[in-house]
Amino acid sequence: MLTNTADSLEGCLDCLLQALAQNNTETSEKIQKSGILQVFASLLTPQSSCTAKVANIIAEVAKNEFMRNSCVDAGLIPPLVQLLNCKDQEVLLQTGRALGNICYDSHEGRSAVDHAGGAQIVVDHLRLLCSKTDPANEKLLTVFCGMLMNYSNENDTLQSQLINMGVIPTLVKLLGIHCQNAALTEMCLVAFGNLAELESSKEQFAYTNIAEEIVKLFKKQIEHDKKEMIFEVLAPLAENDIIKLQLVEAGLVECLLEIVQKTVDSDKEDDIAELKTASDLMVLLLLGDESMQKLFEGGKGSVFQRVLSWIPSNNHQLQLAGALAIANFARNDGNCIHMVDNGIVQKLMDLLDRHVEDGNVTVQHAALSALRNLAIPVVNKAKMLSAGVAEAVLKFLRSEMPPVQFKLLGTLRMLIDAQAEAAEQLGKNVKLVERLVEWCEAKDHAGVMGESNRLLSALIRHSKSKDVIRTIVQSGGIKHLATMATSEHVIMQNEALIALALIAALELVTAEKDLENAKLVQILHRLLSDERSAPEIKYNSMVLICALMGSEPLHKEVQNLAFLEVVSKLRSHENKTVAQQASLTEQRLAVES
Repeated sequence: MLTNTADSLEGCLDCLLQALAQNNTETSEKIQKSGILQVFASLLTPQSSCTAKVANIIAEVAKNEFMRNSCVDAGLIPPLVQLLNCKDQEVLLQTGRALGNICYDSHEGRSAVDHAGGAQIVVDHLRLLCSKTDPANEKLLTVFCGMLMNYSNENDTLQSQLINMGVIPTLVKLLGIHCQNAALTEMCLVAFGNLAELESSKEQFAYTNIAEEIVKLFKKQIEHDKKEMIFEVLAPLAENDIIKLQLVEAGLVECLLEIVQKTVDSDKEDDIAELKTASDLMVLLLLGDESMQKLFEGGKGSVFQRVLSWIPSNNHQLQLAGALAIANFARNDGNCIHMVDNGIVQKLMDLLDRHVEDGNVTVQHAALSALRNLAIPVVNKAKMLSAGVAEAVLKFLRSEMPPVQFKLLGTLRMLIDAQAEAAEQLGKNVKLVERLVEWCEAKDHAGVMGESNRLLSALIRHSKSKDVIRTIVQSGGIKHLATMATSEHVIMQNEALIALALIAALELVTAEKDLENAKLVQILHRLLSDERSAPEIKYNSMVLICALMGSEPLHKEVQNLAFLEVVSKLRSHENKTVAQQASLTEQRLAVES
C-alpha cells in the first residue's frame, strides 16, 4: 500500500509542476488557497524520495511575490534549511533555488533564513565545492551564489554577516577557478557588486587577488553588458587605496586606455557610456597617492603622456577626465614643478579658452582645479603668471556657477601668494574687486563667500599697495574684511586682521569712515575679551588697535570701550609675544588717553 501512496504522491507533484510550467501565477494562487503549503513542510525530509520535487515546486511558486510570505508562514524555511545538510545534489540544487526565491526582495524570507542559520551552511558549501569544475557542481555553485545574493541584497546587516563568515575570499577563488563558466562568473560579479559597497568588505578584498582576477576577466570581455557589469564592481573597489594600486599593477589602466582609444570617435550610445566609465575610473585610480605616483613615473610614464593627449581632444568627456587627471597628478610639489616646466599650463589655458563661450561648467571647473593645484609650489607662481594664467582665469569672472567661481578664486589666491607685482595688478582691477565684493555676500555659497574674502585680504597683504587699498575701499570691501575678522576659522580671522592693519598703516584717512561703519573697534574689543581667541588673533588685534589710534573718530571709540583693562590682563598671557604686545599696547593706550 505504501509504495502506491508514494507513487500517487509523485504523480500529484508531477501534475503540480506541469501546471506551474503552463501558468505559474494561476496555479500558485490555487496552491495558496488549498493549504497544500502546510503539507509540504512535513514532506521536506531527507528520507523522502519526493523531497527534490517538493523543493522544486516551492522554488517555482516563490517566483511570485505574493507567495513568499505564505511560504514563510507555512513553516517551510526551517525544513528547507535542514535539507542544506544532505548530500543529494538534486535536493541541494532545488533547496538552494527555493530559499533563493523566497528571499528575493522579501524581508520576512530573509529574516526566517537568517533565524534558521541558512547562510552559514551555504557559505560552507561554497568553500568545500569551490574547486570542483564538473557541470553539475558549477550549476549548484551558481544557485548557491544566487541564493546568497538574494539573501543579502541591499541589506547592510546581512551583507556584513556574510563578510564576517568569510565569503569574500571564497567568491574570489570561485571567480578564478570558474572563469570559463559565464553564468557562475556573472553571479560572482553581482555578489561582488553587492558587497563592495561596504567599507568592511574592501579591507577583505584587499587581502585577496581580486584585482588580478577581475582584470583578467575584463580583458576577455567583448560584450558591452559584461564590461558594464565588471565596471560596476571596479568602481566601489577602486575607492580603496590598496586595491587602486593592485588594479594598476594588474594592468587595468592599459585596458581602460584601450577602451578610450576604441570608443573616442564613436557616437553609439554603448560606446559613449563605456568611454565615460573608463575615463572616470582612470581618474579614480589617480586619487590614490601610490597609484598616482606609479603612473606618473617622473612625468615620463606612457599613461601620463596619454592622459595629456586627452586635453586637446574634441571630446568633452575626455577633456574633463584629462583635466581632472592632471589635477590629481598635481598633488605634490615635484609633479607640479615638472608639469609646469613641460608646458602643461598652455594646454590647460587653451582648453579653458575653448570653454569661455559655450561654457561646459564641468570642464571649466576641472581645468581651474588643475591650475590651482599647479600654482601651489612657490617656483611655479611667477612662471604661471608670466604665461598669462591670471588673464585666462579672469575671463570666467562673469560665470554664475558657484563651483567655477570657487575654483577661479582659489587659483588667483594661489597665484598671488608672495607675488607683490601680480597682487598689485589684480588689486587695481576694479571689475575683479567689485565682483569679489559682490561674492562676499553670497550667503548661499559659503565656499565662494569664504574664498572671496580671502582673496580680498590676500590682494592687500601681498601687494602692500595704497592703490589696491583705495580700490577696495571705493568698491565697499572694508565691511567684509571686518566681518571676516569674526570668522570661525582662525586662519581667515588672521588674514583679515593683517589686511586691516595694513589698511590702517597705509590709508587710514581713506578707510576711516568705512572702518567706523563696520564697527571694527567693537569687533576688536570682543576678540581681545574672548578667552577662546587664538594667541595670533590677540596679537594682531592689538597691533591693529595701535594703528587705528591715528584716526580721531576711531581713537575716540577706543577710549569709550575699556580697552586698557582688557589689554593689561593680557600682559600675563602665557604666550610671550602676546604678553610683549600687550605691554606695548598698554603704553600706547595710556599715553594717548
